[in-house]
Amino acid sequence: MSDGPITGAEPDAGARAAARDRAREVRDLHEKQDKRRRAIVRGGIAAGLLLIVAVVTFVFVYPRDGYRGPENMSSDGIRIGADLKAVRSPGLEPGETPQPYPSNPPSVVDIQLYVDYLCAACGQFEESNGAQLRSWAMTGAATVEIHPIAMLTNKSQGTQYSQRAAAVAACVADLSPDHFLDFHQALLTRQPEEGSEGLTDQEMLDRAEAAGVSAMGQIRRCVSENRFRSWVKAATARALEGPIPGASIENIDAPLVILVNGQRFIPTTDMDPAELAQVVVQAAGDAAAENPTPTPTPTPTP
Repeated sequence: MSDGPITGAEPDAGARAAARDRAREVRDLHEKQDKRRRAIVRGGIAAGLLLIVAVVTFVFVYPRDGYRGPENMSSDGIRIGADLKAVRSPGLEPGETPQPYPSNPPSVVDIQLYVDYLCAACGQFEESNGAQLRSWAMTGAATVEIHPIAMLTNKSQGTQYSQRAAAVAACVADLSPDHFLDFHQALLTRQPEEGSEGLTDQEMLDRAEAAGVSAMGQIRRCVSENRFRSWVKAATARALEGPIPGASIENIDAPLVILVNGQRFIPTTDMDPAELAQVVVQAAGDAAAENPTPTPTPTPTP
């Protein structure tokens, strides 16, 4: 019998190795769990960022692409008045019906143009009558309301030029409305022929910049996003289907339609500006006879 203290048996080498293996397994398990937690956190952050991007895209892009119409075109057209200033109006909201602008004061003639920018007659009309339209609007003798439409979209070798041009015009109306008439004139000067590819988006932007359009950075972004292409389709469909508020015609049936105080004016083939001047002066005279308050009277451009 031993007189020393009694102690437990020392673990053998196999038991120590097993303990080390178990400790390693536990450590590996914890590391895997930590990696999994970090991956979940990173995934959650990424998903949150994607959600934020999606929300921002929906709010700021999609309302402008087929959901909200361009500002200053609440009638599907932009009205240019005295000093060539555009009448301000909000963009159409989803499902909202276009509303005509308030009636002009007596003797201020209401001239409305429905224009497809690929239409040859539209270019000829602008060349012959653009100067006197601008003069009447400048002096306040008339307002000129321009409705870009896209009836000839399939007449440009697949480039959909009519639709693209109307959409660029909508971007200008939305972001640089007081320069709209200048851009309108620029699109109808040296106009591409029907059946051609039309102008590229960049060529239209170059014309806008040369015409003095402001906010070009925002307009380039508007064009690159195709922001108002859906609106152009809808506005064209509305014009073709009718009704046209306050007009003598039910709907638009040609790529150039001219209304003077709601009455259709059909120019002769040579687009003689004297013919339009006669009709406009007559309309002003009729209104003045009904209300004798003095207002500027349109006169033909020399």
